Order: sequence, then structure tokens, then C-alpha cells
Amino acid sequence: MPKGFEAEGVWKARGRGFQMGAVQGDGVVVHLTGQVAWSPDEEIVGPGDVAAQTRQVFENIRCLLAEVGGTLADIVAITTYFTDRAQLPAIQAVRAEVFAPGQEPVSTSVMVAGLGHEDFLVEMTPIAVVPRHRYTGP
Repeated sequence: MPKGFEAEGVWKARGRGFQMGAVQGDGVVVHLTGQVAWSPDEEIVGPGDVAAQTRQVFENIRCLLAEVGGTLADIVAITTYFTDRAQLPAIQAVRAEVFAPGQEPVSTSVMVAGLGHEDFLVEMTPIAVVPRHRYTGP
């Protein structure tokens, strides 16, 4: 899991589900493709509900990381794409549920005109570092 930090003279994350900086430990770096709110059958989970879609995104990420011995706590950086600025507090609230305080990844959030399907509201692209003793390979 990343070790998060902040610095005097820089604005603060204040519990919004991310850190200003993170130090990654020794391990295997795992890059995942952007995840959206698709079920395993490619049905959209939570149409119109950004919190439900964000939870499905994290479930998809959890499943992918588990395949190589990782957990959500191993995420060191995440880029979030969303379609409406009003959605950001709900996305941040779900992230705060997922990540323990002080163990949140660094984050970039980008508002976009649209995603790969008109009903997708959020997409996340994480980078994780899975400790070598847990890494199982694909």
C-alpha cells in the first residue's frame, strides 16, 4: 500500500479519497486499463447513478488486482474521468469508503465530454504496486 504524504504550503486532500503524494514500496507495478461500470456480462451497473457506477468500477478493479495477488490497498495512483462536475463529491465519497485514511492513492480527476458509452458516468485507470510476496502473475 502507498504511504501518503502532504506538505506545508500546498492545499490539502482533506479526506476526499486521495493523497497529495504517495511513496510506493517494493513490488510489481501493475497497470490496468480504464474500468467502467460494466458487469461481467457487459451490462451497465447503476445507469444514472454515479455512486453505484463508482462502486462497480472499484469492484472490477478489485477483481483484476486479485487475479495477480493484489488488493485495492495496493493502488498507488488513479486517474478518474467523469462527465459532470456535480458528480465529483459522490465519486470522492465512494473513494473515501474504499481507501483507509492515509493510504489513499495519488489522484488526477478529469472532466470529459463523454466516455465509451453514453450511459457511463465514470471511468478509472489505476496503477498498483503488488508486494512481491503476494504477486501471483497472470
